[in-house]
Amino acid sequence: MSTRLSQLFVRTLREDPVDAEVASHRLLVRAGYIRRQAPGVFAWLPLGLKVRRKIEAVIREELEAFGAQEVLFPALLPREPYELTGRWSEYGDGIFRLKDRRDVDYLLAPTHEEVFTLLVKDLYSSYKDLPLALYQIQDKYRDEARPRAGLLRGREFSMKDSYSFDYTDAGLDVSYQQHRDAYERIFTRLGLEYVVVAADAGAMGGSKSEEFLHPTPIGEDTFVRSAGGYAANIEAYRTTPPEVQPIDGLPAALVFDSPNTPTIETLVALANEQQPRVDRLWTAADTLKNVVLALRFLDGRRELVVVGLPGNRDVDLKRAEVAFAPAEVEAATEKDFADLAKREGNPGFVKGYIGPWSPEGAVLGKESATGVRFLLDPRVVEGTQWITGANIPEKHVLNLVAGRDFVADGTVEVADVREGDPAPDGSGPIETARGMEIGHVFQLGRKYAEVLGLKVLDENGKLVTVTMGSYGIGVTRLMAAIAETTNDGKGLLWPKNISPFDVHIVAAGKDEVVFETAESLVSSLESAGLDVLFDDRRKVSPGVKFGDAELLGVPKIVIVGRDAANGMVEVWDRATNERTSTSTGIAEVRAALLS
Repeated sequence: MSTRLSQLFVRTLREDPVDAEVASHRLLVRAGYIRRQAPGVFAWLPLGLKVRRKIEAVIREELEAFGAQEVLFPALLPREPYELTGRWSEYGDGIFRLKDRRDVDYLLAPTHEEVFTLLVKDLYSSYKDLPLALYQIQDKYRDEARPRAGLLRGREFSMKDSYSFDYTDAGLDVSYQQHRDAYERIFTRLGLEYVVVAADAGAMGGSKSEEFLHPTPIGEDTFVRSAGGYAANIEAYRTTPPEVQPIDGLPAALVFDSPNTPTIETLVALANEQQPRVDRLWTAADTLKNVVLALRFLDGRRELVVVGLPGNRDVDLKRAEVAFAPAEVEAATEKDFADLAKREGNPGFVKGYIGPWSPEGAVLGKESATGVRFLLDPRVVEGTQWITGANIPEKHVLNLVAGRDFVADGTVEVADVREGDPAPDGSGPIETARGMEIGHVFQLGRKYAEVLGLKVLDENGKLVTVTMGSYGIGVTRLMAAIAETTNDGKGLLWPKNISPFDVHIVAAGKDEVVFETAESLVSSLESAGLDVLFDDRRKVSPGVKFGDAELLGVPKIVIVGRDAANGMVEVWDRATNERTSTSTGIAEVRAALLS
């Protein structure tokens, strides 16, 4: 079939949208694929829908190849299922809530685990019905605080979410692997580079969790990988703790004056001056930095925790958000410190001089009367010695030994991760990179099935709770990711299998023979089964037509120009930017298009 550009509902733009921050946003709007309606909300125009549907077709083919079946839920859902799982509250301000005329609560679904679970509960009751894999491609809604980057981070977006249902853990492993393998095939077919990384399950819950990240400098995620094959989202990276050290024979803790040392750098300089070591200089890694964090919970509670970590590390708030989820995390305020000072039994909490021990007997951790939790970085193991605050203004303590002088309430992974840190599987040092999440697979386990009562009878007639997997792909995000990867600055450049058209024919000239030749080619290529875009506009200059052809991104362009009278046309390969002259014979043109 063919589409005439003179009749196509599209208007290309010469200038970038003022709010566009990334290439995909600029080009998809300028080329007339999408149109902004509100921050993070876009209308889909004919060209955009053609590409989107081709991406969806690839996803459907690969899911249905292993037996997944498509369903479709509404985007508008009642409150009750999300109330049962606690996510009505856990999502906080991140979702759109609304009421109907009877004052009944609804939400625009950010995800659909609950209703998928209840649907299977309604219809299935025996292990003989399982395994089962269901999926949908549906719009989701999240109230992003700062929607940006076009389709990469919107408030409304299309997502493929699928769910597996098994009654044994072994069955879940098989279903999980089927989805994981399908994802690899999908991203390969779409021409997207990807890295599979270990991930934190976050609010989704469950056990095993992996993300498919597309490496890109504009990615919102940082991930780590080693030459030996380890890869993980930075939130899921786990520190390799050092060996526990013997405590016997270690020197006693020594309090020393440390005026004007509010930072790690000034403390290290003073220690090297006043308390020098014989074997080497003190470094920031020898100090214990004690950071006070404030946790804000959805019910309004505010809890303070103290985290002790080596002084050469900083707290990564994104890792902290995962470690303390579902609470939001921020640095403690001056008011927080003032409130701490009023608590009976507190060890001082002198800003800049906080430590887990003081010579006056006050401590943080398990023996503390403050009610403030004290957590340690995994590197702070028993027998390690530290320089840290003495909980007295302008005083620090030397040779403070973990396990002898202080004991924490637990460990926590909130320290920043750096290039050269060891991979936890022993496969060598890590490097960091930026990536964009394009897919995520979870082993949910029985979390949602247990809460919502999804049980089946097993082989012995016993009721067992179903175990589930959840698998997501951001469909509209995929389209943006491909646009980011394949554009050449002048315009889009779609892979052949998702291009809106197979070929773009440009009638570049005013002579009637140009249009007659172009019309003949369109008819012949259409008869050969190709989807053709024909720029038949008569009052538009060749330069504008070529600019539009570059912008629209069809990978093969046939230019019918002044040589049409001699039976010749040019085939323009946008991927290589090469132009090849060929005769107007359909066989010759098709051969040039396939080359």
